[in-house]
Parts: sequence; C-alpha cells; structure tokens
Amino acid sequence: MKIKQLLLAPVALSMVAPVVASATEFNLTEVNRYATAEQAISINQFSDVKSTDWAYIALQSLVERYGCVAGYSNGTFGGGRAMTRFEAAALLNACLDRVTEVTDELTRLAEEFRNELTVIQGRVSKLETKVGALESTQFSTTTKLKGEATFVLGGVDGARLANGTDVGNTAFNYDVRLNFDTSFTGKDLLKTRLRSGNFSSQPFGSSSSLFKLDKSESTSNAVQLDRLYYTFPALAKGVTLTAGALVRNTEMSWVPTAYKSDILDFFAVAGAPGVYNKATGAGFGIQYAQPTKKGGSGFVAGVNYVAQNGSDSTKGEFDDSGALNLLAQVGYRAPQYGVALGYRYGTEGTRIRTFNGVAGNGGTLVAGQTSNNYAINAYWQPKNSGIIPSVSGAYGWNDVSTNASGNATPNAATNSKTWFAGLQWSDVFAKGNSAGFAIGQPGNAETLSEDALMWEAFYRYRVSNNITITPSVFYVSNNQGLKNASSNYGGVIQTTFRF
Repeated sequence: MKIKQLLLAPVALSMVAPVVASATEFNLTEVNRYATAEQAISINQFSDVKSTDWAYIALQSLVERYGCVAGYSNGTFGGGRAMTRFEAAALLNACLDRVTEVTDELTRLAEEFRNELTVIQGRVSKLETKVGALESTQFSTTTKLKGEATFVLGGVDGARLANGTDVGNTAFNYDVRLNFDTSFTGKDLLKTRLRSGNFSSQPFGSSSSLFKLDKSESTSNAVQLDRLYYTFPALAKGVTLTAGALVRNTEMSWVPTAYKSDILDFFAVAGAPGVYNKATGAGFGIQYAQPTKKGGSGFVAGVNYVAQNGSDSTKGEFDDSGALNLLAQVGYRAPQYGVALGYRYGTEGTRIRTFNGVAGNGGTLVAGQTSNNYAINAYWQPKNSGIIPSVSGAYGWNDVSTNASGNATPNAATNSKTWFAGLQWSDVFAKGNSAGFAIGQPGNAETLSEDALMWEAFYRYRVSNNITITPSVFYVSNNQGLKNASSNYGGVIQTTFRF
C-alpha cells in the first residue's frame, strides 16, 4: 500500500507544484473541505471549468473516475488561482484515501474468491500443458485435415447391360476423401487429396453412365492420389492462379447453379456436361472475381487448361492426343442470382459426361476428333427460405467434328444438346434441411430417334453439422447404355460424414 501511495504522490505534487503559494496564504476552512465535504461526482458541477481548458481531461478523470476532488463552497474549482501547500496536501490525501479504499476492496474480493481463483488458475495451467503437448505432436502448423466419407445404399430397377449382365441389384458402397489443405501465407492453398471407393462402373461408377453419381469412385478399395494442385493470389486484386499435376477444370471455374443435390452427376454439373465435364489431369488456370464487400455482387471470369494425359510422355501436355481441355467462362454473380456463359474446347480422349449414345456412339472423342462445347446457365434464389424455391436452368450444345478421315465412325462422338431445370427449397420441415426436384435432357447422340429424359427428387436431412442423410429417387428414359434402351427407376440413400 505504501509503495502505491509513494508512486502516486510525485504525480499529484507535480500537477500542483506550478501553482503552489506560500504557507501564509492558505485558507484553513477551504482545506478542511477535502476532509469533511462530499466529493464532486461530475466535472459539470464546477461552473468555472470548460472543456477547452488544457487540464480538462485530467481533472475529469480525478473527479468522475477517482472521486477525490471537492472544489470550493461557491461551486467553483478555482483552476486559475494559486494553491497553498496545505491545499495540495489535502487534495493528495483525499486521492490516496480513494486509492486505499479501492485497493482494500480488491484485496477483500481476492480473499473472498480465493478458492475459485485457485481452481481457475489450476485449469489454466492444465490447458497450457495440453496446448503445449498438442503443439509438440501436431501433424503440421500449416496443414489442416478435412475428411468426407459417403455411404450409398441403392440400385436401379431392372438395369441390364447389352450383354445381359444384371446391374440393377441393390448395393452398399462407399466413397472416402481425405483432404490435406496447406496454407503458407493464409491466402494460398496447396490441395492434396486421397480417395478410395468400391463402386462398380455400372450403374453408378462410370462417367459414361446416365446413372453416374456425383460421389462415386471405382478404385477397387485402393487409395489413390486424387488431387494435387496449388492456388494463390497474384498479379492483381481478385486474381487467382492455379497450377497442379492433378487438378479438375470445374475446381478452377464457377459452376453457376443454386441446385445442389449431390446425387446424379448430370445435375451436379448444372446440366452442362459438355462444358463442365470434370476433366482431371495436369493443368493450370487463372480466375478473376471482382473485389466486393462480403455478400456483394460482381463479375467473374476465367480460363483454365487441363491435359488428362499430360503425365504420359508418349502423349504429353500439349499434344492433341493428350486429351486437352480448354475451358473459358464469363459471368456475373450476386447473392440472389447468377448467370454465366461457358465454352470448352476438347481434343481426342476428352469426353462429354453422361452421354447417351447408340450403336457404339459414346461421349468420348476418338482420334482426329475435336469438340466445341457451349453452355449458358442462370439461377435465382429467394432471400429467405419459405415456400418459394430457388430456380436453376441451363442449355448446352456440343459441336463435334468428324474423325481424321472425314467420316463419323461407329465409336465416334456426335453433336448433341442438353438442358436442365431445377427447383430447390431450403429449411424444409426444419432448419438446415433441404429438398429439390430437377429434370433435364442429357447429351443424346444426334442419330437417336428418341431422346432420353432424366429427373430426380431428393430430401436432405441434416442430422448434425457433420452428418447428413439424403434419400433420393430418379428416372431415366431411353437409356442406350442399357439393354433394349430401357427406361428405369432408381434410388439411393446417401449418408455423408464430414470431419
């Protein structure tokens, strides 16, 4: 206590020293007011103190924070008059008394809550020990592990391949993805992803199947490196560059849709499988998003290049036989709506996903073929959840050249058109749950006498922040990938765990 008083005394004396008068001029009555009168509680009680006075802030603190200034009986502070040493001593004593009162109160509270403070101190010490142990054993200071495990129980009624093989039985499959997200600056990302799955190619695992699921992979239970790329800001504000040995074109562009069921692959690429064809391989890209405030509107644009066979030295990164994909996009994105134009150029080995071919016509380009694929997508979504759903739509057309000899072969891809429309409701029956319905036409070979039609309906139930269950039913007509170009219903129960 004495130490605090000694520290405060020089401060107070230095304030009053310039105006100290001789001891013979003091007024004992006024000095006694500091010991007997009530202290002022507001600086406004002093009629002669103005906010423009040079010591206004200091005086306000002494009055309103510490309550150790009383002033004179006429309601003034007398800031301009000389001060006797006796008055200075009385003022200093009043302030020291207030400090003593506050300090005594803090000491009493500390004593009263000594047990609680001891418990808290012990808990903090334990937390510090645990944090130290975690820091010493953590995987990395720059890398975060994010995982996703998907269970799929489902099948397609009566689905049979052209050779008669029954592929319509109910199966229970999985798809697991482990993402190692590394950032060195806080604004960049090195993506490394491992993936494993046990789906059969038909009906759910192959990108040529109209029943291809968005989350299905055929690795025969083996773990594979699925992504490896680096994204970083550069050149100008809003510009992002990406380069990688295993990168996907849809991850370097914006898929413009508000419909997100995560069930059938055709609807996952917003009904434009010719442009947003999920080409994966060695590549690079540049993307621009107009800088705006969070939740604002702005233009987006980008171009990316992926060689699906870029790691194969017999084909290479830039040779036409390397399955080259050049995707360009321009659009406008707002909180409630968006629109985009997309274009992709492809060479032999690239494909139009979920393509409905006939007599050997598939979605994959053969030697000598190239394709020019176009799409326009748009969506709108309500500001608040309710009875009004989001609306998404797309139209795409795929212009495919003939083969090298100038003639279309039975195995060559052909021209086609696609379209899709989707409705999705949010917070259905409970917050976080959603439901939707989509219908569309996949890429049908131009030689087909009857085009295929697809639809799906789903309900996503959010069990927790990390678990969702999505039952879904779907239908495809005139599926040329199945025996007798059959029309089939299917359904899955998809459970996703994120960690």
